[in-house]
Amino acid sequence: MMKITLPDGSIREYAKGSTPMDIAKSISEGFARNVISAKFNDTVVETVTPLNEDGSLVLYTWKDKGGKKAFWHSSSHIVAQALEELYPGIKLTIGPAIDNGFYYDVDFGEHTLSEKDFPLIEKKALEIARGKHDFKMRPISKAEALSLYKSQGNEFKVELIENLEDGTITFCDHDTFTDLCRGGHIPNTGIVKAIKILNVAGAYWRGDEKKPQLTRIYGISFPKQKELTEYLALVEEAKKRDHRKLGKELELFAFSQKVGQGLPLWLPKGAALRERLEDFLKKAQKKAGYEMVITPHIGQKELYVTSGHYEKYGADSFQPIHTPKEDEEFLLKPMNCPHHCEIYNVRPFSYRELPKRYAEFGTVYRYEQSGELHGLTRVRGFTQDDAHIFCTPDQLDQEFKNVIDLSLYVLGSLGFDNFTAQVSVRDLDTPEKYIGSVENWEKAENAIINAAKEKGLDYVIEKGEAAFYGPKLDFMVKDALGRQWQLGTIQVDYNLPERFDLTYKGSDNELHRPVMIHRAPFGSMERFIALLLEHTGGNFPLWLIPEQAIVLPVSEKHEKYAEKVLKSLENDEIRALVDARNETVGKKIREAEMNKIPFMLIVGENEEASNTISVRRHGGEDLGSISLEQFSDLVTTEINSTLKSF
Repeated sequence: MMKITLPDGSIREYAKGSTPMDIAKSISEGFARNVISAKFNDTVVETVTPLNEDGSLVLYTWKDKGGKKAFWHSSSHIVAQALEELYPGIKLTIGPAIDNGFYYDVDFGEHTLSEKDFPLIEKKALEIARGKHDFKMRPISKAEALSLYKSQGNEFKVELIENLEDGTITFCDHDTFTDLCRGGHIPNTGIVKAIKILNVAGAYWRGDEKKPQLTRIYGISFPKQKELTEYLALVEEAKKRDHRKLGKELELFAFSQKVGQGLPLWLPKGAALRERLEDFLKKAQKKAGYEMVITPHIGQKELYVTSGHYEKYGADSFQPIHTPKEDEEFLLKPMNCPHHCEIYNVRPFSYRELPKRYAEFGTVYRYEQSGELHGLTRVRGFTQDDAHIFCTPDQLDQEFKNVIDLSLYVLGSLGFDNFTAQVSVRDLDTPEKYIGSVENWEKAENAIINAAKEKGLDYVIEKGEAAFYGPKLDFMVKDALGRQWQLGTIQVDYNLPERFDLTYKGSDNELHRPVMIHRAPFGSMERFIALLLEHTGGNFPLWLIPEQAIVLPVSEKHEKYAEKVLKSLENDEIRALVDARNETVGKKIREAEMNKIPFMLIVGENEEASNTISVRRHGGEDLGSISLEQFSDLVTTEINSTLKSF
């Protein structure tokens, strides 16, 4: 017999050789019908894999992340078979599951593929799926695996196999199709009821620009057609909310080939938006005891060698800047933290002076391949709302809680209310991956977990996801379309204080190492604004939006009154403008709606006579005729309802 530990902590005994599906059936026949994948002792297994030792078992359904991963990976096999049957002679490479669906990279050789071919591929894939073919894993020797793919002339699979150890290689078979695969499949193809090919793109083999370019086919699949229909409706809504589209329409930012790929240009409205976000955070940071610092955009190469960033980013980043002086090299700043360490090092500190909290809106530069660039979410130059706290180990717990409070304030003020916290800790089985004492790690991990508990956060613990220098907490936010994004991170670091020899004098008059906390509630200004655009659809919170109101005179003779209204609004610090163009009020309203302006203030003969304004909200709600004082109170009340004091 073997002892199996289930996710609820219960331990059950089963005969050796029992499969995850056997165990699922012992729990409930109804539950077993929904089980499509499993994980045993942190390794993904098939539902029919015999288990022969004690261990922890997680059973996945479609509703689980692990279940979706197996479902979409299996679907990539089905689509790959369809492609081979439709386009003989193609060379398959890899086909993993991704966050939403899957892709397969293919060398099509002489064949061409376009969007008009998608329905044919989908039809063939569904035809294969309806066959209810079992996915079967089998081990194969390295020699046999190489022989098969060499005979097919598939140099890509050959390269993959050459890097694998004999005895670890497995194939997956279903129907007439065979693929090199590590495993992680659903029981059979029949579970897949709906498949959609989403798009195709170019992708270099192994992500290397010097290697052949392949065709990457993106797809998604579902166990019900209804779910695919709902997903496609969400995709259409996401297209309307695409930050690249909205950023252009609302005149927030632009890109220029002459300036360079991945280097955004902030237009006046976008710059004002950024400035308001920065001022919002600076005000909260000041109350929280942060001090603003400014550091250069470049630094000597030696600085980043000391920090370890050159080792991590050097080869794949912007190359060193050489000066007329021999052997003098500078780098574009990839991170702000080394500079902040040097600010801390300017003078000695006593434990009585800690914590020190240095904050900066610092622009950093990282070279992303052109194919990876995407609007504001993946750029080559971006500004982080960076801060680094240097504290004693005893202060770590409270400082971490304070940073959580600040992060929650930021998310709440901007309408991100649906989120979970991910606590990333060590993998105790691989201690060699981490630096620092076990005592410090335990103290830091406990501080993060206790802080998450005390703050009432909905959190999950991810083992093995910590950085090598310390544990961290990430806020995983769901946007209006249900998509999950990582927004804001808090990291504990024992590494940089060691590398930069940072010290403080303790109460024992001896020198000690401070603990360092990295935090960035926005993450980066560029990415945060992109996600905020898509989350709100461009309808920003009233306190943040570039133009809060627009005054629409009915005709030319009411322009003077419109200017008087504008002046009154400006005196009350309401951001507004007058549309005095010789156009109909209807057209002006339509354009104001398209520009997402929250309030349209219509002024004509009646309004001028009564010293009022007719107010229309974005979206069409008519608030009637009110005084300027009433409108000012309305705006103030609405802002105060979303923007609380920190």
